Amino acid sequence: MTEITIGGRPVGPAHKPFIIAEMSGNHNQSLERALALVDAAAAAGVDALKLQTYTADTITMDTGFAIDEEGQSLWEGKNLYKLYEEAHTPWEWHAELFARARQHGMLAFSSPFDETAVDFLEQLDVPAYKIASFENAHWPLLRKVAATGKPVIVSTGAATLAEIDDAVRVLREAGCRELVLLKCTSTYPASPANTNLRTIPVLAETFGCPIGLSDHTMGVGASVAAVALGACVIEKHFTLSRAEGGVDSAFSLEPHELKALVEETERAHQALGTVQLCIQAGEEKSRLYKRSIYVAKPIAAGEEFTTDNLKIIRPGDGLWPRHWDVVLGRRATQPLQPGTPLTWDAL
Repeated sequence: MTEITIGGRPVGPAHKPFIIAEMSGNHNQSLERALALVDAAAAAGVDALKLQTYTADTITMDTGFAIDEEGQSLWEGKNLYKLYEEAHTPWEWHAELFARARQHGMLAFSSPFDETAVDFLEQLDVPAYKIASFENAHWPLLRKVAATGKPVIVSTGAATLAEIDDAVRVLREAGCRELVLLKCTSTYPASPANTNLRTIPVLAETFGCPIGLSDHTMGVGASVAAVALGACVIEKHFTLSRAEGGVDSAFSLEPHELKALVEETERAHQALGTVQLCIQAGEEKSRLYKRSIYVAKPIAAGEEFTTDNLKIIRPGDGLWPRHWDVVLGRRATQPLQPGTPLTWDAL
């Protein structure tokens, strides 16, 4: 299963990367801003817009639990329930946001965080589902999503190889036929040093499905490198302006950066090409600018060729430099003038 289709678009190594723009909570609870984010994603040229479908009550309980990661989290000290209240995308916005995406010719789907979200998204006829890293061990959710028959994209952050294998097995046994796994580092932001892109070809070989990257690093470098290692899907958070804030804005791309992501990952894919161990048609004319052996001083018929009267220069329309040792010490069959490319009939 090296290639799948999402909303009629082929996804796999033979095709340009499928770019997903993740809105997350960067709408700051403004529908107007959320619609502007959809417009910005479309203008950047991404393939798909992705939302997250949950409420604070479907994802946690208000137990007073606060994030404590010793200063390593953007949300350090925040009450988890209140964070999700702030970050969630109101369900009543989904239909309008999806419709706006479709107006731009862009696909739109979401990450459900519980079974009720799947039922809701099915009513909106989403073309695919994304499983977030923190839900990749949620077997009931995996089975619910797989039963829809839609393509499933799974982030593999914070999971062991055995847990990834479990998720893949659960999905396939429950009916998933089109699967993508995303290499993901579940730190926010992630650093290039902990991104470990060499995992991508290993996942591809192990699970026999398209592999991508859910990229939480800043910039586009990691995503471009991922494509060079075989990533078929790139998911990136985006915002209108990091300066204006937003729960995920610190590691989100601005619109011009998102456009650069689309362009540079496509260039990286094009540059992969095929194995080429010969001269390409486009290079044929360039061979003229390689060096060859030329006459450097007047040479009389019968005179010996030496390092003094021959020179290796551009262009390449004489004997090639590899014949230098063969030519030296031989004698000229005819008079030769400086600037003459040396040919076999002159020996």
